[in-house]
Amino acid sequence: QHDRLMSPLLWDLAHVANYEDLWLVRALGAPATRDGIDDLYDAFKQPRGVRDALPMLTLGQALAYGDAVRERALDLLAAADLSPTSPDRLVRDGFVHAMVAQHEHQHAETVLAAVQLLPADEEPRLVVPTPPPARVVPPAEVLVPGGPFTMGTDDRWALDNERPAHEVDVAAFWIDAAPVTNGQYQEFVAAGGYDDRRCWTEVGWTWRQEAGLVAPQFWRRDGAGWVRLRFGRLEAVPANEPVQHVGWHEADAYARWAGRRLPTEAEWEKAARHDPATGTSHRWPWGDDDPTAAHANLGRDLLGPAPVGAYPDGVSPVGCHQMVGDVWEWVADGFEAYPGLEAYPYPEYSEVFLGGDFRMLRGGSWATHPRVARVTFRNWDLPIRRQIFAGFRTARSA
Repeated sequence: QHDRLMSPLLWDLAHVANYEDLWLVRALGAPATRDGIDDLYDAFKQPRGVRDALPMLTLGQALAYGDAVRERALDLLAAADLSPTSPDRLVRDGFVHAMVAQHEHQHAETVLAAVQLLPADEEPRLVVPTPPPARVVPPAEVLVPGGPFTMGTDDRWALDNERPAHEVDVAAFWIDAAPVTNGQYQEFVAAGGYDDRRCWTEVGWTWRQEAGLVAPQFWRRDGAGWVRLRFGRLEAVPANEPVQHVGWHEADAYARWAGRRLPTEAEWEKAARHDPATGTSHRWPWGDDDPTAAHANLGRDLLGPAPVGAYPDGVSPVGCHQMVGDVWEWVADGFEAYPGLEAYPYPEYSEVFLGGDFRMLRGGSWATHPRVARVTFRNWDLPIRRQIFAGFRTARSA
């Protein structure tokens, strides 16, 4: 465990298997695959900072455990009634299988965040491919007309905090057509934004001072410019890529410095999926078809953001680029329940996190699997978190 913010990778590996054992084996009526390890791999009982001291399974044991769990889960799957009319709500429409798959996809992204935190003197762990070029130049901002739209979803594989679909009336607003880029963020840095108390909330300013922040995480000075650490390699910061590895406080400070604000969660979702011409909300910015490599930067293929303007096929009806993939986007809101939320199938997925200091992230990153990155998916984290693959875009009222 080279960083207390992230688990040892070995813990994550066995935790994924244990989660599958809980929900695809025991919850479907079979006995545990391995007894006595539930507490060891319970994320609520074992904070990340102490996991390196736990008596974890060895790599060989963890892999054998995962294989055994998967074999039993597949046997149970073969006998399960996954139809829309199944009397067992857990397996109806394959809900629990989709839930477990999404959990594993999320941990794959978490593992990449841990790898990114490796120190520079470690050997590079990943070979980063060349990103696609920008194909268009998006406008600075787009206008989203006021009025109601359908927020959230009743999709059969959606998680509890995305439900239910409900109508929200949003006043007209302007929003950045693309995420804030490294080049734009460098202007904030060069203008003394990290030292300008006026740009920060009281809590954010205290955190910035205590942490001694001067730039996004992994950025380093190189003469008059900046370089960044990316999976063990130092490289120049590309001006046209969305900025990432900034916390909510930094995103909020930039927006204030620019004379703007972070969009609300409802504003973000409306800009991402609502078509003012038809009055409908789509599953994705480009429509209802699942994403392809032409639509968005998802699924870990590029190991980083693509330049702004690289995915014109994925533009939303109002003209917003790259709202899915590239970087998670901080929005203004804290984590609150939609009206009528039903915690299911367990309260620890969403309910226990509601309220408090968490801030919302939307849209998924380059490291997010397409099954997780739907526009209704709601992610949350503490506003000081920078190791995640997060950026932002700004907005203003019309």
